[in-house]
Amino acid sequence: MEDESHIEARMRAAMPDLTRAERQAASHVLSHFPMSALGSITALARAAEVSSPTIVRLVQKLGFRGYTEYQASLRAEVGRLLTAPLTLPEGGREAMMHPLQAFSVQVVANIDATISQIPARVFLAVAELLADTGRKVVVMGGRLTHAHGDYFATLLRVIRPEVTFLADVLTDWQQALLDLRAGDVAVIFDIRRYEQNAMLFAELAAEQGAEVVLVTDRWLSPAAAHARHVLACHVEVPAAWDSTSTILVVIEALLAQVQGRLADQVQGRLNRLEDYFARTRVFRAPKVGGKG
Repeated sequence: MEDESHIEARMRAAMPDLTRAERQAASHVLSHFPMSALGSITALARAAEVSSPTIVRLVQKLGFRGYTEYQASLRAEVGRLLTAPLTLPEGGREAMMHPLQAFSVQVVANIDATISQIPARVFLAVAELLADTGRKVVVMGGRLTHAHGDYFATLLRVIRPEVTFLADVLTDWQQALLDLRAGDVAVIFDIRRYEQNAMLFAELAAEQGAEVVLVTDRWLSPAAAHARHVLACHVEVPAAWDSTSTILVVIEALLAQVQGRLADQVQGRLNRLEDYFARTRVFRAPKVGGKG
């Protein structure tokens, strides 16, 4: 078996191809990684609320012959992580940093870790779904990600039609289910502390045959059990709250991919929108030759 610390990454990459029960098991493993899978298969199955055969099928889809081989590989990986030398910053370097730079070092590290954690195949599959104008797109944000969902939906609506943002997450999402057809796309943002509405919307949307895309943190929202496509972001920073910078990067990269796929129609939509803005005088006209 190939030696990878990349068991976690391999499991994330496999998510779109798993059955619902296997995704539920994988979500539990990833949200408690690596400790969740160091015990018996019976204990893991009970904790994930699936059957032991589901766990066996999951690890076989990751390329292992069975749970014993998977667990041995995982234990070896954890052992390497525990014995790896720590890399410490050079003395005095932090004191010389601009405070913005000191914070941004962690943000950049989060972006790098997120890029390595989201398989290109999964990212491109999400972009392909969003670029399919035959599918409606419904977007839900949470307490900390409401603004991200609004921003994403606002710009996606410029690129393509049939995009809805659920502004009131208490009641709008239940009404959105009334018109959600099989094949439509539900994009859900949910980072810790995870929200019940996100999990319920993901579950019910999936039951109706919608393609559920979840943007979450690396510990995975419970909604991941119902999502076919999971984009997990690193969000830790030296603060009392999580950083959402990586989520914004993922959003803008997705928008760029979708725009590229719909380039022929995007310019026409932009021209019409600018005409409407000009006719309704929403924005101030720039001063010619002035500094504004």
